[in-house]
Amino acid sequence: MRNGRRHTGIAWLSASDPPDAFPPVAHALENPNGLLAAGGDLSAERLLTAYPRGIFPWYEDGQPILWWSPDPRAVLRPAELRVSRRLARTLRQGTLQCSADSAFDQVIANCAEPRRYGGGTWITAEMAAAYQALHRSGWCHSVEVWADDRLVGGIYGLAIGRVFFGESMFSRRRDASKIALAHLCAYLQQQDYVLLDCQDWSAHLQSLGATLIPRAEFVAQLQQFCQPQGTPGSWREPFAQFLHMPQCLAWRR
Repeated sequence: MRNGRRHTGIAWLSASDPPDAFPPVAHALENPNGLLAAGGDLSAERLLTAYPRGIFPWYEDGQPILWWSPDPRAVLRPAELRVSRRLARTLRQGTLQCSADSAFDQVIANCAEPRRYGGGTWITAEMAAAYQALHRSGWCHSVEVWADDRLVGGIYGLAIGRVFFGESMFSRRRDASKIALAHLCAYLQQQDYVLLDCQDWSAHLQSLGATLIPRAEFVAQLQQFCQPQGTPGSWREPFAQFLHMPQCLAWRR
């Protein structure tokens, strides 16, 4: 998948195809798991059509845009996040501060630095620009973790309806990305979100409370919960207010 070889048995899209020109996710390959289509573009219209159908882009420089819908799907319900004793202690100490939508470009740049599987970053310049555009239009959000004025961790993704589609997170200090995730899950609960899509399964995600569900079940939940609620917009001020609410401060007791 990551050496640029041509895949067979998948749909090939052109940039002129309508945003909803994806085949049914049931047509995705079993090997590699979930590969559905290639080509197209990363326009806001196509991305906002893809995610509620359980489809996301993932590719490297030198490859066409690759679209995926793995089966099963890794998800985390915000209320089921597992907070270890060590993480709870760090949260109670309050030595690191959190914010939202205050440094989106910095978060995505930091997420792009580590190599996901050693062969190059999957957050290409084209990908970063697409999510930055979605951020400016209020669909894409980041949660940042700060040590004084230094950004040490963060997470970003898309919020559609009552589902948050997590894209990537980074940490420059122990547990910083987990602190970002804990604050994100608490905020999602307060805002009545029901699902955080984790896309890929890993033992690390399992330790945080993620589970695997069949793709068909995942897509059915998206159909129910991805109906837009309210108007997309910045989380910066609502999140700052949330930080002072009892729901957010509970772990500090």
